[in-house]
Amino acid sequence: MVARINTVAFAGIDARPVDVQVQLSAGLPAFTIVGLPDKAVGESRERVRAALISIGLALPPKRITVNLSPADLPKEGSHYDLAIALGLMVAMGVLPEDEIGEYIVFAELALDGRLAAVGGALPAAMHAASRGLGVICAQACGHEAAWAGEVNVLAPDSLLALVNHFKGSQVLSPPLPMLEEEGTPPPCLSDVRGQQTARRALEIAAAGGHNLLMIGPPGSGKSMLAARLPGILPPLSPQEALEVSMIASIAGTLSDGRLRRHRPFRAPHHSTSVAALVGGGQRARPGEVSLAHAGVLFLDELPEFSRPALEALRQPMESGETLIARANAHITYPARFQLVAAMNPCRCGHLDDPGLACARAPKCAQDYQNRISGPIYDRMDLCVAVPALPPAELMEDSGRGEDSASVAARVAAARAMQAERGAAINACLDGEALKKFAAPDEGGKALLLQAMEKFRLSARGYTRVLRVARSIADLAGSEAIRREHIAEALHYRRPRLN
Repeated sequence: MVARINTVAFAGIDARPVDVQVQLSAGLPAFTIVGLPDKAVGESRERVRAALISIGLALPPKRITVNLSPADLPKEGSHYDLAIALGLMVAMGVLPEDEIGEYIVFAELALDGRLAAVGGALPAAMHAASRGLGVICAQACGHEAAWAGEVNVLAPDSLLALVNHFKGSQVLSPPLPMLEEEGTPPPCLSDVRGQQTARRALEIAAAGGHNLLMIGPPGSGKSMLAARLPGILPPLSPQEALEVSMIASIAGTLSDGRLRRHRPFRAPHHSTSVAALVGGGQRARPGEVSLAHAGVLFLDELPEFSRPALEALRQPMESGETLIARANAHITYPARFQLVAAMNPCRCGHLDDPGLACARAPKCAQDYQNRISGPIYDRMDLCVAVPALPPAELMEDSGRGEDSASVAARVAAARAMQAERGAAINACLDGEALKKFAAPDEGGKALLLQAMEKFRLSARGYTRVLRVARSIADLAGSEAIRREHIAEALHYRRPRLN
């Protein structure tokens, strides 16, 4: 007899069906797992053996063969434990195969038979819903799996509770979908003193989802401004919340199985590797660009990041996804993020202050800024100077600006105008949508043509000026893109400060 249990393997945020086949045959006692298992899957033999013993079952003195089909698909992770254990119990005649065959099974087993949470419960449950199957997972994953819709979810805390459910001596209550708790509100923009130009650029970036580069001396408020961007961004749409939660589920960072409601804000250290930034590693895990999907990726001290790591950002910044190619698989993760970067004008950071600048100024500024390639500069929609504040302005309470709620209201109104057009947010406008919704008036066209000839804007730069101008017009409540909107957008195209 061959028992069959349904489970999944993960390729990015997609779940692929895996058939766990368990056979008991005559021969010397052995426990073999085949079908390209990794070390975690191979070690499940001991976890399954101990978990069965904990509920009073011993493995029969037979040859046990477990095949994970399709055999040419790599199997990674500990979530195959429960499927293998249930397959053994079906083969031993302890549980009925017809009932368990109606479920997708995934959970890690502890030695005492308890079920431990694993990453990927939401994508696995979505896969089960597409096939009209139910889900058996750990209790800690139940709330997450419940978001898949009309799916029968069994989320026991132990293997014994699951056996009792199928035996009819215990009834498992279905888990309820839960949202992420509100938590501590993001810091408010009213804490920022002065910096009106940078605040304006931050508002435009929020309105259209644009990339932003801030250049200024240490302590001028660049990181402070970036940390306040989430407070003025609109909440996630239901589709975005599902995508963000699926990525977090695969990464194992979905707290208590609660669906995300806030946009991600990721701020990796400048020592981050290429694989950690864009994804990869031995198991091709999602990187920071994917964990920041539909949110903000903040890179402080931008020139201190390695050149390969920064250049690896170019493709996901344009396509909105990252492709991790391996010899045996090609995995794609969503990566539609908003890049906010901050940097000093030079290594010492005090280029504009003769009293503090180093002896190599201004040559050090050119060398330092040249660590960022032209294509990366070209992909920054907004580039703004953040100068040091005068002491008097820093100490006056009157230097405080608007709070985040007031700015967020204008951003929400601008995003509402974009939604009414039925197109993507302004930062993603392209092709016919760009021609239709971001065409300037005659005065704007003349100014833009003059700027393109003078500053030699690339085709990408031209497109990004139009996108930023569209966001500026939306904040002004204007359907037309006028000359003043183009002028302000061009003001933010300054590539470098020397």
